[in-house]
Amino acid sequence: MAVALAALIQDPAAPPARHIAVGAASPIPAAACWLVRKAGANVRLSLLHKRRGNPFTEGTRELFDLAGQGRIDLFFLGGGQIDGQANINLIGTGDWPGSKVRFPGSFGSAFMYMMVPRTILFREEHSPRVFVPRVDIVSAPGISAPGVYRRGTAQALVTGKCVFGFDPARARFRLVSVHPGETAASVRAATGFDYDEPATVEDTPDPSAEQLALLRGAVCDEMLETYPEFCRRVWQREAQERVA
Repeated sequence: MAVALAALIQDPAAPPARHIAVGAASPIPAAACWLVRKAGANVRLSLLHKRRGNPFTEGTRELFDLAGQGRIDLFFLGGGQIDGQANINLIGTGDWPGSKVRFPGSFGSAFMYMMVPRTILFREEHSPRVFVPRVDIVSAPGISAPGVYRRGTAQALVTGKCVFGFDPARARFRLVSVHPGETAASVRAATGFDYDEPATVEDTPDPSAEQLALLRGAVCDEMLETYPEFCRRVWQREAQERVA
């Protein structure tokens, strides 16, 4: 997923991502951003979850200021539910305010979704309970009515099974590629919303040896302090370890 996200960050068909922001508790997008940076791209990274060395002194208030001024090019959003129009639900399921299952809360998702030119959606779990026909509560809208000002929309959705692209003009996802071990049929069966599908679905490219080396080495070094559990689970690295 990190490599697929990194490819989307550097998509030549998309506007350039010079300043990328990553919200709290988003280790996979953080890994993708560090992969892009360690591979040589000249990008500024603002990671809110980072404990030291963060350019912010007052946290999210400055993040929102920068987004409102148009000085953040790319952001990442996940959701407890995501539907086929790229709406996100971070509140809960059932009637307002989430009478069945409670999610962590919207935070600034609606503002960032509207103000940042590019948003890449992500969710590791790919199941019908996550990808639903219509979210129960809209925390952040994927599209807006004519006359409503917004700088951008979703660029894509990366999951544990595949990569979707998003067409804001049609408010509809399209299947771009499936990850190893998945097929177009398995993705369809695990997705609650409808989407477009090409006649031939490509495979998501495997990480290169160089990308894997960066992820396991220099990228993990950057993430050990901030995401120790993630580094332990994915790369079997402990916080005191460093790659020489």
